[in-house]
Amino acid sequence: MSQMQREQLKVARERAVLVALRLPGDRLDLEDRLQELQALASTAGAEVVGVLSQRRSKPVGRTFLGKGKVEELAGLIGMTEASIAIFDHDLTPAQIRNLEKALSVKIIDRSELILDIFARRATTHAAKLQVEIAQLEYTYPRLRAMWDHLGQVTGGAPVGIGTRGPGEQQLEIDRRLVQRRLKQLRRELDGIHARKEREVSHRNEDHFTVGLVGYTNAGKSSLFNRLTAGGAFAHDKLFATLSTRVEQWSLGDGNAVLLSDTVGFIRDLPHHLVASFRSTLEETVHCQLLLVVVDVNDPTACQQFESVLRTLDDIGATNQPRQLVLNKVDQLEKQDSLLCWLRNHPDALPVSAETEEGLDRLTELVRDQSIGPRAEVAVTLATRDARAVDFLERRTPVTHREYGDGTVTIHTSLGARQASQLLSHSKSVRVGSTPLADVLETLWPAPSVLGDSCRIPPHRAHGLASPWGDA
Repeated sequence: MSQMQREQLKVARERAVLVALRLPGDRLDLEDRLQELQALASTAGAEVVGVLSQRRSKPVGRTFLGKGKVEELAGLIGMTEASIAIFDHDLTPAQIRNLEKALSVKIIDRSELILDIFARRATTHAAKLQVEIAQLEYTYPRLRAMWDHLGQVTGGAPVGIGTRGPGEQQLEIDRRLVQRRLKQLRRELDGIHARKEREVSHRNEDHFTVGLVGYTNAGKSSLFNRLTAGGAFAHDKLFATLSTRVEQWSLGDGNAVLLSDTVGFIRDLPHHLVASFRSTLEETVHCQLLLVVVDVNDPTACQQFESVLRTLDDIGATNQPRQLVLNKVDQLEKQDSLLCWLRNHPDALPVSAETEEGLDRLTELVRDQSIGPRAEVAVTLATRDARAVDFLERRTPVTHREYGDGTVTIHTSLGARQASQLLSHSKSVRVGSTPLADVLETLWPAPSVLGDSCRIPPHRAHGLASPWGDA
């Protein structure tokens, strides 16, 4: 069954009440938090029937919400006949236990909701392994709460050696089973990770690699399908993509790169989920150019952009240029927001995957980056080096040729990366009377090969300058 067919299946929907707390220092408004939480809940298959919010200086230790709000939440649940309450925060096992006791409904926190979505979306073997590991790591510290209904002692005997009852025994058994399963899954995933690392390394030796990264539902898969032969699952839901897809992207003039469509990021992504998905994120870490896609039509685009950059730093994707791509410009009713982004990021590229606006400029930029800085050269090589001659004829703008005794001198504009590729085809290539290998650093200085022309400005104090100024 295809992914699209799975999306169209009608399943029983749980009635859910959403709960969010506004704490000091939160940059995201309560309304925006609840809107994203509603999108997550809908993606998980829940029917949102009510919302509740509160502003506090800090959460309450026992129930996260204040006593009055817990009572208000109980009333809202009863009025809407909800069967689940979803919190936009991570709760402790004790808080979940106390809230379920007070409200008599299932309590889900943000991490568990995201894990549930990932479990529904996972289709590849690696993604399923990664999700199961993350779920077990989330469940492990919560096992005690799951077995509270069983006795810890028997026959009214005092607590001590030899008096442990079925509750503690079952808890110990479960913990051993979880640890054993985790060890088995990690061993299997380590093998996949090692194989993936080798694949990415070999791919980078032969090709220039570009990665599409960004917040979930920013339109990465739609862009991927426009720029390549396609095949990526694109859907207007969060986390439509959970496994990396790689396709060739033709840039014209015989040049091509490999483009990767990667899993989307989200605010406060559970750390154990990031750790579990390290083999998927391997593509991002080792790509030679990152296209950071932002849904410029989203009112929280600035916060999403900051979350993406922070996540890229956290996973170690810091050694390659990043090009900001402002997607969905066709959906903007007013151009003010786009002008604000361009004022603060002049090198950003406005594009639309829907109308293909700006994709030609994006292709040109990536072609320039993949080729590297150019130099006008007269390259002499043996006519019998057919692969090298064919490479120059197909990949570079040849102006004219001069033939000698078994040699051909080709006058062309050669990029730094093309020069390195040419050497892989033939070591006897010369520029004038000098071997090409000896003039590489002179014609194309190493620091200039990739340049910083399209690097997104660095963070300020681990945040970044808002496109909206200080507002």
